[in-house]
Formats: sequence, C-alpha cells, structure tokens
Amino acid sequence: MTYLSELFASRELFYNLTMRDVKGKYRRTVLGQLWSLINPLATMLVYTLVFSFIFRARPSVGDPSGLDIYALWLMTGLLPWMFFTRVVTGAMTSVIGSAGLIKKVYFPRMHLPFSVAGSVGYTWAIEMAVLTIALTVFGGMPLIWVPVALFFMLMLTFFALGLGMLLAIGNVYFRDLQHFTTIALQMWMYLTPIIYPLSLVENQAATHGQWILDVYRLNPMERFVSVFRELLYDNRWPDLSDSLVCIAWTVVMFTLGFLVFKRSEKRLAELL
Repeated sequence: MTYLSELFASRELFYNLTMRDVKGKYRRTVLGQLWSLINPLATMLVYTLVFSFIFRARPSVGDPSGLDIYALWLMTGLLPWMFFTRVVTGAMTSVIGSAGLIKKVYFPRMHLPFSVAGSVGYTWAIEMAVLTIALTVFGGMPLIWVPVALFFMLMLTFFALGLGMLLAIGNVYFRDLQHFTTIALQMWMYLTPIIYPLSLVENQAATHGQWILDVYRLNPMERFVSVFRELLYDNRWPDLSDSLVCIAWTVVMFTLGFLVFKRSEKRLAELL
C-alpha cells in the first residue's frame, strides 16, 4: 500500500508527463491534433481498398444493428488494436527514453508507462468520438453501448500496460527487444481478426480440424476485438466467455507487469 500511496501522492507528475506527451507529439506540425484522425483514416482507406474491393472480404451484417459497411466494421477492431500497440510500444521505450530524468531525480518510475497510456488514451478518445458519430449516422446505435465499451477499454489499457511494463524492464537489459517487439506486433495483428472476419478461420477449422480455431482463440486480442465489435458494430452484449477471458488476461498481465516493474525500478538508474 505504501507504493500505491506514493503513486497517488505524485499524481500531479503523472498529469504533467501525460500533457508533455500530448503537447509534444504534434508540436510544430501544421495540422496538429488532426493527425490523430488522419493516421487511422489513411490506414482504414488502404485496408478497405485491399481487403474489401480486391480480396472481397465480407464480414457478416451487424446483428441486430443491420450495419453492412466494411470500413466501419474495420475501424471497430482497428482502433482498439492501434491503442494497444501504441501503449505497448510507448510503455516499452518510456524508461530508456527518460534515462536522463531517471538519473537526476527520484520519482515513481511507473508514472512513465502510465503517462504513455494517458496520452494515447487522449488520442483514442478523439478517434472513438468520430467513429461513434459515423456509426450513428449510418444507422447504428453505439451510444447506449459506449459505457460498456469504456469498461473494456479500461481492461485493454491495463492489459497493454502490464505487457508494456514487462517489456520496458526487458528493454533495459536487452535493447534489441524493442525491434523484436515491432516485428512481433506486426505478426500479431495478422493473427487477429481485424482486417478479416473470424468466420474465415472457422471455415478453415471446419476443414482441417477444430484445433486450429482452439489455438487461434488463445490470442487475447482476438477476444478484445470481438468484444468491441459486438458492442459498437453489432450493438449487443458481448459473449460472456469473451468478456471473462478479457478480464482474466487483464488481471494476470497487469499483476505480473506491476510486480516485475516495481521490483526492478530501484535499479533502473544504475542500469541505464
């Protein structure tokens, strides 16, 4: 409890670090915060062109929303994934990136990865607001499901933070880890049903064996993406098993990351 009290007592530092990241991200750019919308929109256009028009990917119609727009279906999975990767990679490099500050003064080092999540969450809120408006305009009813989506977004935040804190400590000892992580996240994305529907994997499992789907669904991000799609695109309660798996992964990953980071942070100054 002493460490948690220390974190809470220095919450102003968390706020200042978060705002530093928010303000510094697009400093001296002409479009400023608009880049937080342009980047996912550009990604959406590329994936929509390639997978919807060229490869003819056709996800099922939203049930019961009735939505049948690939771009919106894509974004309900892509935005949580982009949030996840930004938090993980940002948290992983937050310690090394603040080496000078760590060597000069003591403060709870955990504020570094936490502030990354805060600044990424600020950007995500803008993106999600635009997506909610678009879903509503095209006939969906996402507003009533936003509170539930925010709860699972909080779960995703702690899951990403737990993994990010583990990688942050590992990155101090093994600097190549950040490059391996970049490659791993690229592979992870294509192993998650973001740009293609889960039904494609289910069809392959029906042909080649149920074990394919069982192994595939061990991926925690597959569960998170399914939950967000069911809430925002389908407009219905997510599958209970998916919800419980998301919560379980969050508890395990954040607890592990928190304990490892807390145990290692006192030596960070000398290791850096």
